[in-house]
Amino acid sequence: MIQRNNSANGNGANARSATSTLTDLPPSGLGPTLSGQERPDPDGIGKKTRRKVVAASFIGNFVEWFDYAVYGYLAVTITAVFFPESDPTTGLMLTFALFAVSFFVRPLGGFVWGHIGDKVGRREALSWSILIMSAATFCIALIPSYNTIGIWAPILLLIIRVVQGFSASGEYAGASAFLVEYAPANRRGLYAAVVPASTATGLLLGSLMAGLLTGLLEPAAMESWGWRLPFLLAAPMGLIGRYIRTKLEDSPVFAELAKEDEAVKAPVSSLFKNHWRQLIQAVGAVLLNAVGFYLILSYMPTHLHENIGISQSAAYVATTVALTTYIGFIFLMGLLSDRLGRKKVLMTASILFVVLTVPAFLLLETGNFLIIVLVQILLGAMLSLNDGTLPSYLAEMFPTRVRYSGFAVSFNLSNALFGGTAPFVATVLIATSGSVLAPGWYLMGAAVIALIAVACSVETSKKPLA
Repeated sequence: MIQRNNSANGNGANARSATSTLTDLPPSGLGPTLSGQERPDPDGIGKKTRRKVVAASFIGNFVEWFDYAVYGYLAVTITAVFFPESDPTTGLMLTFALFAVSFFVRPLGGFVWGHIGDKVGRREALSWSILIMSAATFCIALIPSYNTIGIWAPILLLIIRVVQGFSASGEYAGASAFLVEYAPANRRGLYAAVVPASTATGLLLGSLMAGLLTGLLEPAAMESWGWRLPFLLAAPMGLIGRYIRTKLEDSPVFAELAKEDEAVKAPVSSLFKNHWRQLIQAVGAVLLNAVGFYLILSYMPTHLHENIGISQSAAYVATTVALTTYIGFIFLMGLLSDRLGRKKVLMTASILFVVLTVPAFLLLETGNFLIIVLVQILLGAMLSLNDGTLPSYLAEMFPTRVRYSGFAVSFNLSNALFGGTAPFVATVLIATSGSVLAPGWYLMGAAVIALIAVACSVETSKKPLA
């Protein structure tokens, strides 16, 4: 462990203001000083700087995950465009198989982005990841349909999805590490909650756009050109996000490592050699988030339409309402984890999923719109206990010199094995078992494993960053 002066690295508990929150930043971001310069907090980091970091992390992550999530929300239309000769169930399986394949490259991306983030810097990794994601997403809008170029259409889609997966593997981990390293010591959970909140906001916009296009356009127009519109937005949004990120400096703790030349030459190697226990615990802890996120927030509109039988527009409206409440829950859970500790909140989330998931999916079978909305809000609130706490939990688990790598490798490995495959597995389980409760049982099993992993880990919320 690297020992350093608290006033230099900005992580000492005694150097924090007890009242620092995300909401106490003044509109201008500047404090009144005689010199006209930014007034720093006691830890040496100014409010304006923290505000920029929060904004850059939110906007960049929002752009990445809007790009990545649109595919899931438009799965039914994409099936008709790229797999028109397949029956609906097979075509949907193929569409979600492509969704899953893009996740298999994410562990590789975790190694690459983790190395760059821990060796070169967080800012450099985050700036390039958003640029690659936006370019790849924009290219999806340009792919001709299967009826135009035949088998090359799904092949090109697969290639671009792999590029998307590689890019996304560096985003969530990097933004979380960045925020935790800039946050006041007693508000790391709240600051890190910006990452899942921005992810949910990207999903929300994707759901709104998918619902709006589906409601306004005829199926023929939707399949011809309507589905391309959300993907075209990727280019301008990505350029804005990259510009904001290039204006930031690396975090104080990483800057100190670089100054002292203490950054390890091979962070991923050091991770597996010296922190393998934490890595295993982290992979298990992420499991609930990986399965829950993609089943509840991405796959659910397809499930409601294809398996429950409600209209596409109604499914998007229900998901949109749930996402809106979910964003608010995220910040509350981040704040709660600062007060109660990461382990208590994460274990509570797992227990609730073990007890309530299958009954919740059973209620979805009623087909009643109001019940469906309420169930999705409940599932979202349960997931926010995990999602709002996980970024700070994972970032605190690893020391600064391998923090990006540890987070990126564990998060992306679990998502590759269980997150990206969740919609595909859910579709296969329903098709083979004939039960629409199958995804609920799958999610419950993920919660059991996550509960065990978190229970075996060490509480870190009240400790200075290593």
